[in-house]
Amino acid sequence: MLPDDRFLVQNYGRQPVCFVRGEGSRLWDDQGREYLDAFAGVAVSALGHAHPRLTATIARQAATLVHVSNHYHIREQADLAATLARQAGFPARVLFCNTGTEANECAYKAVRLWANVVHGGGKPRMLAFTGSFHGRTMGALSLTHTAKYREPFAPLLPCEFLPFGDLAAAEAAFDAGVAGVIIEPVQGESGVHPTPPGFLAGLRRLCDRHQALLVVDEIQTGMARTGRPFAWQHDGAIPDIMTLAKGLGGGLPIGAAVMGEAVAALIKPGLHGTTFGGNPLACAAAQVVADTVLDPAFCAAVATKGERLMAGLRRLFGAGAVRGRGLLVGVQLDSDPSALVAAARTHGLVVGPAGGNTLRLAPPLTVSDGDLDEMVARLGRAKAG
Repeated sequence: MLPDDRFLVQNYGRQPVCFVRGEGSRLWDDQGREYLDAFAGVAVSALGHAHPRLTATIARQAATLVHVSNHYHIREQADLAATLARQAGFPARVLFCNTGTEANECAYKAVRLWANVVHGGGKPRMLAFTGSFHGRTMGALSLTHTAKYREPFAPLLPCEFLPFGDLAAAEAAFDAGVAGVIIEPVQGESGVHPTPPGFLAGLRRLCDRHQALLVVDEIQTGMARTGRPFAWQHDGAIPDIMTLAKGLGGGLPIGAAVMGEAVAALIKPGLHGTTFGGNPLACAAAQVVADTVLDPAFCAAVATKGERLMAGLRRLFGAGAVRGRGLLVGVQLDSDPSALVAAARTHGLVVGPAGGNTLRLAPPLTVSDGDLDEMVARLGRAKAG
């Protein structure tokens, strides 16, 4: 029997299942039925479910110290910041928060602060792209293109939207008034669309030419999801600000804005803050995730697994229907994916939807080859009806 959710705000269209246990790439519902998890809580459970080291670390930290607030030094936070800054590939500092939308909110504020302090308010323009999704707070929502998310809450903060992947349009739009541009290296919510080759690098050149900041939203793509530590590394376009969340905590809420030194130095005490962000428990868990997934051999294995998954999906749906990077994969369908999501569930497979009639798969990064093959087989049975 499903839980009685009458007292919850009904802002989610929930599927009729209640999961109560997980292990590795598998979940069990309250009826004892087993499922393969090809969604990982929307690319969150990077190490799968009940990962032994992650579980032991959370238990140990919970028994030691959960929270003290950012009024004090937090060793776990400082250690995690050092790990992420060293991996970033550019001189950086880290501001921790709780979610991806908060990380992007922080990034938007940092761009505005930089434009006002460094350029005397002479850069009023913020750019984003069609198909973008950056979160649901008012600032992050302002950077999100999809009308159904935006329109109920208008008016929003200023942002101009350019055609995704069109470098010529970006070149025409840029001028000295642009403060910054934000982009996902792979657009997840709009249908798993990777940036075209060279597009990020082109944006980097435009930002350099016009003294604008490049913000790369790695909420869904970061932490090895695409087979590199961070997805921008596929194009070598170093950002000024990189935002992280989802897989960073392995299931615990944590987000981060990784900022270049010049931007980070502008944020003085009192200009931005968070009560829970970067607390000992979340940072201890994220340190385990970072130590595991940012290893070069682990990243290479994710890339190989992604190729295996996409090859299997192409056999089912055709080569042109499948796109993605690493273990963030979309399958283009002819109609809304809801029916196939439901059918897959009846065959013991958890998958999810994305925009534009896209089926989305984002299994745990620790998934085995055997489980990947079985995911494809179960999806094939669901497709066949």
